[in-house]
Amino acid sequence: MEHGMLITSLQNERIKRMVALGQKSSLRRSEGVIVVEGRRELEHCLQCGHEVVAVYHCPALLDSTPACACPHYEVTREVYEKIAYRGSTEGVIAEVRPRQLTLDDLRLGEQPLMIVLEAVEKPGNLGAVLRSADAAHADAVVVCDPLTDLYNPNIIRSSIGAIFTVPCVACTSEECISYLKTNNIQILTAQLQDSLPYYDTDMRCGTAIVMGTESTGLTNQWRAAADRHIRIPMKGQLDSLNVSVSAAILLFEAVRQREKR
Repeated sequence: MEHGMLITSLQNERIKRMVALGQKSSLRRSEGVIVVEGRRELEHCLQCGHEVVAVYHCPALLDSTPACACPHYEVTREVYEKIAYRGSTEGVIAEVRPRQLTLDDLRLGEQPLMIVLEAVEKPGNLGAVLRSADAAHADAVVVCDPLTDLYNPNIIRSSIGAIFTVPCVACTSEECISYLKTNNIQILTAQLQDSLPYYDTDMRCGTAIVMGTESTGLTNQWRAAADRHIRIPMKGQLDSLNVSVSAAILLFEAVRQREKR
């Protein structure tokens, strides 16, 4: 009955709910829904089979929205700016029920390429890693013992929707190590100690590139589980790169090696 209605009040219950969903990860988890803002992000979400529950659209900011069979509400600019994370830059925001993938849901290629992040802290870093994983056509990104919500609005924004285009799983380190060993996927840990330059390591077989936080690196659990330890040689005075930059370098070394064979 409300399909296509115009919402003008900031006190509308639907608007209050959208504000709460954007701000509270506990509410998103308990209800199994997330907030997706932006036309491009919503298009990726739809293309990858996630269920869109409702769309809120500001005609003053965007002429049309991606087609989907769900309730659609027009809102005023004032209302949109209340619910939107990015202010008045996009014009469309949606409530979405995402597919929650597990390791067993992954459909890997013959020689899979994966990125594993241990205890990633910053949503912006995970978003950037997802963009690189999409560009390299990686099979999956696995986040072990996550310290941030996988569908944090910052991750959706910084990934430009790659959180939907790249299979992304959250699990424990123990579960991930067992999965990789069972599926004969070599574990390459990025670390400075006891390591070889990344370009001297064969990445043409099934490979999981494992990275830790910038502050503390990987735990001993991962170092012990590794088949090989790799490093990016540092020529300057600093001893580390941003994790998303490092992930991009290592992913595209794997791509380069695979394209040469």
